[in-house]
Amino acid sequence: MPVRPRRSFALAAAVATAAALGATALATTTASAAEVPLSGYELTWGIKQSYRTYVSTYAQGTFTATDGASQAANNGVFTFTDGTGTYDTTSHALHLTFKGTLTAKSTLHGFVREMSDFQYDSAAGTLTADLVSDGGTKQQDVTLAKVAAPTSQDLKDLGTTLTAAAGTFLGSDSYANAAGDPLSALKPASTTSPSPTPTPSTTPTQSPTPSATPTQSATPSATSSSSPSASPSDTASEPATKGDIADGRLTWGVKESFRSYVVGSVAKGKITTSGGATQAAGNGVFTFTGATGGYDTDADTLTAAFDGAVNFKGHEDNGTYGLDLTFTDLKATLDGGTGTLTADVTSLGEKSEDVVLADLKAASTDVTAKDDVITLDDVTTTLTAAGAKAFGGFYQTGAELDPLNLSVALTADATLPTDGASSTTGTGSSGTSGGTDNSGTTGSTSGGITGSTTGDVTGALASTGSDVPVAALGTAAAVTAAAGAGVVLAMRRRRTQA
Repeated sequence: MPVRPRRSFALAAAVATAAALGATALATTTASAAEVPLSGYELTWGIKQSYRTYVSTYAQGTFTATDGASQAANNGVFTFTDGTGTYDTTSHALHLTFKGTLTAKSTLHGFVREMSDFQYDSAAGTLTADLVSDGGTKQQDVTLAKVAAPTSQDLKDLGTTLTAAAGTFLGSDSYANAAGDPLSALKPASTTSPSPTPTPSTTPTQSPTPSATPTQSATPSATSSSSPSASPSDTASEPATKGDIADGRLTWGVKESFRSYVVGSVAKGKITTSGGATQAAGNGVFTFTGATGGYDTDADTLTAAFDGAVNFKGHEDNGTYGLDLTFTDLKATLDGGTGTLTADVTSLGEKSEDVVLADLKAASTDVTAKDDVITLDDVTTTLTAAGAKAFGGFYQTGAELDPLNLSVALTADATLPTDGASSTTGTGSSGTSGGTDNSGTTGSTSGGITGSTTGDVTGALASTGSDVPVAALGTAAAVTAAAGAGVVLAMRRRRTQA
């Protein structure tokens, strides 16, 4: 496969060839032998850490590695073995195929995902695999990730970007074009020991991979910090970079125009917080507390679940509400500055668990701690495709929701920052149009319905410009649209008041 030769990769390929055939064989390679066989390689890749967390934690699922594959401890990365292939001395292209099958399964969320026959192609810069979803037909050679070109003398920690096909297979469009875990394709030192290694250039290839256990590369700084980490004095003097969250607080307003609508003159409703959640004065944003989860500042990852619930009620008719929507069990997951916000959503008594409501994007890719507290302010939240589907499809994917503030304590004695607005528990004021949230933004009812409040009315979805016949949607759709778009498109048929 003709490609532009890269000097760095040509050197890496030469090293690989020397390891496979020996320095003497490399010296005698002729132009007629364009392809050199390779064997004994291992592929290490974790797909994406946030995906592994989702499967094992939120979906209460498992990973099973068979047929030569394995997984590192503590839900770590995966290794696929017996890599064989060729190195093309003319184009300097490397192609390797690996053994091993990986299966992700969740009974709670009802999925089975199987991956096998992983292949790395340096010329194309791709990682492919055969895929089977929920026992269906096998898809062969699907490109799961784009792989960055090597920049050193080995094939270690190469950057990966998940493809749209990977997002579809993994079950969330949010994975498409997202950064995946780094990839390594190396020959373990134990398998190269019989080969002569007279040239110094073979040392850089093998030194990063004491790879009898290559999957341990998921442990931060395994090669550079093994000695210091064994020292009790160092662990006492430096803060931990990985561990469990002791406490935390998440502040989020869902959508300001929606809050204004609920307590305004149309829905004439109320907002109630409970279970550790509070609402800021003046129909402000919500705060959820009691965080649990984990963090890794070296890997820039954070997963935090919060206590508390917020309920929106409106359009009351003889004690029955046409709008009755509750968010609870909020979870924020970040990996390199991006992630998701999930929640359990209950609409008119019907509950859906772990709905991916929003994509998150922080101002920085770093997850850093100061005084044992990680703080992320003004995290952008946008409605996901899964969230739009959960809300009945009445709001477009990518719609902007309220920004999110997050702070978590890494130790029991760490002090969380105080919010700038006072909080109140209980019920928001009925009949109030708008209000002021923590950022000082005055609410409005521009996202609400225009039209009559009598039975068969029609309204406009102001956020999208779509005219929707309210009477045709029904009560359940009304609640769904209210959650997603910040407006109620339908209401329970009400008696006209004199």
